Amino acid sequence: MNFPEKLEQKLTQRKETQALRELGVQSNWVDFSSNDYLGFAKMEIIFDKTHQFLLENKLKFNGATGSRLLTGNNQLYTNIEKQLATLHRTEAALIFNSGYDANIGFFATVPQRGDVILYDELIHASIRDGIQLTHAKSFKFKHNNIHDLEEKIIHFTKDKNQEIYVVTESVFSMDGDSPDLVTMAKICKKNNAYFVVDEAHALGVFNLGLIQKLQLENAVFARIITFGKALGCHGAAILTSKKLQQYLINFARSFIYTTGLSPHALATIKIAYNELLTHKNKEKLQQNIQHFIAESAQLPLPFIKSNSAIHCCIISGNQQVKQIASKLQQKGFDVRAILSPTVPKNQERLRFCLHAYNSKQEITNVLALLTTFVTS
Repeated sequence: MNFPEKLEQKLTQRKETQALRELGVQSNWVDFSSNDYLGFAKMEIIFDKTHQFLLENKLKFNGATGSRLLTGNNQLYTNIEKQLATLHRTEAALIFNSGYDANIGFFATVPQRGDVILYDELIHASIRDGIQLTHAKSFKFKHNNIHDLEEKIIHFTKDKNQEIYVVTESVFSMDGDSPDLVTMAKICKKNNAYFVVDEAHALGVFNLGLIQKLQLENAVFARIITFGKALGCHGAAILTSKKLQQYLINFARSFIYTTGLSPHALATIKIAYNELLTHKNKEKLQQNIQHFIAESAQLPLPFIKSNSAIHCCIISGNQQVKQIASKLQQKGFDVRAILSPTVPKNQERLRFCLHAYNSKQEITNVLALLTTFVTS
């Protein structure tokens, strides 16, 4: 079969820069790469309770049968969205099939022609993709730089006919760091800007998220949460006002034109939240985070400062960082290299994801090996 020459050239370029992506298989290595921060994805009690819940409520269906605006909606959706709104102290919640769908739906739909989106330069690809679909103007501000953000907001507030949306993540997926959310919220309020925060990597790691930990619920226009990370299941939700919920139901194409989640997927979200509220794995995870921070601080390695479950060691060059990741994997530790163009050139890194089920000895051992491989 013929293959387009332009596509062939792009694949060749990826190979030449050591950046070609390939699908791998699960291993028995010590997990320092998955987003299963609390171990919920593998937790049998969640699986068993979900199954029992479906049986007790006579929900023996394999699929949703259609989009939520047609036949795919059910009482379970409504109940869980009410549960989410109550737990997250917001007016309403709207469930999407994934975090990607939620961000595409929001940013392609909410900001209007003539409006301005100000986004952190390291914002997630799903948000960037949503912004590309909007008719609003968009400008990036320097990563976690309050001064640069405020200057840009002041510049654009001169035009009273446009709305301003300020977008950030509470925990950045590739750096693991966090912005000064309190100050950002104050700046947005002062300048009548709409504050939007993606909490994908904060939910579960910081209980119900950093926005609630900092009591900023009323300062945020919309929060995006995902269930495929610390909650160990699938789907996402936008936490917002009832008015915006209604707007998204009517205009968000990634919500309207897709089959709904299966009853099993929805029930798993419900049970995972029940476990989140009571399980001790949150405390275990925090202990491991503090242990990693203390151990890595003693090493001559360029780690990005982070208080989350994500910790990154900068090792420039795709080939070099891949080689060190391979050496760690050969020793039984699943640590993955993050390559450019996923991150900027010369900012390639090893990304360590910490979990409640990692032992302190495993953390100590992998850091010792990393030091040996980097400095040898």
